Amino acid sequence: MAPQSLASTPEKRSEDRPIAADGIGSSHDNHKGTPSELSTVRFCLLALGLCLGLFLSFIDSSIVATSIFSIGTEFNDLKNVNWVAISYTLAYMAFAVLFARISDVIGRRDAFIAAYILFFAFSIGCGFAQDLNQLIACRALQGIGGSGLYSLTMVILMETSPDRFQSHLGTIVGVVIAIGGVAGPVLGGVLTHYANWRWVFWINGPVGAVSMVLFCFTWPKAEFLPDLERKKWNELDYAGSVLLIAAATLVVFPFQNAGSAGNVWDKAIFLAPLLVGVCCWVALIAWSMFADRRWGDKLAAAFPMRLMRDRVYTATILNTAFVGFLFIMLIYAFPLRLQVVNGKSALMAGVMLLPLLGGCAVGSMVAGKLNSERNWICETLVISNCLMVLGCGLLSTQSASADLEPKALGFLVFVGLGFGMTAASATMLVGIRAAVQDSDPNSGGSMGIAASSAILGRQIVGIVDPGQLAAIEHHPENFPTEQLLAIRTAYSEAFNLDMRVCAMVGGVGIIFACAVWTRDRQSMSELRKQNLKEEAQRRGAANMGA
Repeated sequence: MAPQSLASTPEKRSEDRPIAADGIGSSHDNHKGTPSELSTVRFCLLALGLCLGLFLSFIDSSIVATSIFSIGTEFNDLKNVNWVAISYTLAYMAFAVLFARISDVIGRRDAFIAAYILFFAFSIGCGFAQDLNQLIACRALQGIGGSGLYSLTMVILMETSPDRFQSHLGTIVGVVIAIGGVAGPVLGGVLTHYANWRWVFWINGPVGAVSMVLFCFTWPKAEFLPDLERKKWNELDYAGSVLLIAAATLVVFPFQNAGSAGNVWDKAIFLAPLLVGVCCWVALIAWSMFADRRWGDKLAAAFPMRLMRDRVYTATILNTAFVGFLFIMLIYAFPLRLQVVNGKSALMAGVMLLPLLGGCAVGSMVAGKLNSERNWICETLVISNCLMVLGCGLLSTQSASADLEPKALGFLVFVGLGFGMTAASATMLVGIRAAVQDSDPNSGGSMGIAASSAILGRQIVGIVDPGQLAAIEHHPENFPTEQLLAIRTAYSEAFNLDMRVCAMVGGVGIIFACAVWTRDRQSMSELRKQNLKEEAQRRGAANMGA
């Protein structure tokens, strides 16, 4: 939608810090309009509340990985149960930038509270769902709230942080994202085993209440908040947002549908939504280029072309998309393999992901330490992607034995180290090279789940149907040994093929990681100051044009 009344006087609010012309923003003189710094204690408590919300939103993208089999068997619909995961990740990705843009209109605090209410309300709704369709719908709406928690956490941390903490924000957020991505299946397995899968969603209530109380009680007074113009509703990019949502959904849908509908690769049910989705992506790029030339920064673009022209930023985003595909596919495929092939419970399937969690934690801290001042982002991304490719390649060598090979847990460490290093490094770089409102969560995860479902669907055709799988979980003694062996073999081969696909996708990610390299490299602190200066100039030009 085109901006209207651009000549009108913009409204001000004390939630957008004006960035000093020198890019440092360290002169906190209230008479000059620059906010005072928060005390260390108050900022740390605010950051804790924000990071708890970010952790909850990110952990919910993977928390159902160990309980999804139990959900499918309870509702007797293993064909479509993956939509419980995909609906959340699609909404999470598609609405993140839009939620940040809305906060420019209604204010950060109100937008964050709205995101919390949406996230918690539909988390409770997921727990009370009476059929799979209700659960999928609640998960999609929960994902919209989660996207707001993600994007607004990034924005508020950057805008309220004292200068002495600015260099550490990327590392902190990267660690939260990396650990949240892996802790989800572990926590989901524990809750499913000791309670039931509904507590996977209800747990957001008590934990979220703590986060909400911290956020509300530590929200800064006006003199500590930034002060930029309040945007108008007609400056939001509604057309771009609709195209982005349609493009993301329609490209993923046919692959997930192929996993449940069988051999439909050459049929209209697969080709039609895929082609329409590709056309939506083309239309989104064309619209974004037109909007950028016509209105520039006066329109809060859903797909900012000014960032796409930055080679380093674009290469980083594409790298994280391929890494996200790889990681989310593993997060969902490995617990399922443990439950079907190795006969593990949801609890043990989660516990056996602990090597992955430990690797993520260590990798995040290593990347944060390496890049806190010096700029080793390119090298870090290349090494981390190679570790993930190595881990996935090794995981593809497992046999179909009912006893899990111990070496598989060691292979998970490689993937965990790689993902932790990638998450922290990419978060730091994207946070520096782009406005925080433009930060977008990983966009490859939904495709990874759908691709895994499609591969599994091809492997089990003619061997077992979803109804039999549900019966096998509860009464395996009613099935002949030969059929049980065939099922284990089919699932094992599907997992191995998943990992080979992940290794190939990770190989493409390495290429994009190499594209992050620059000849004249600045330190992270220099990049941060330069970005702040350019952002101040860009906003100033937009305000003058308005």
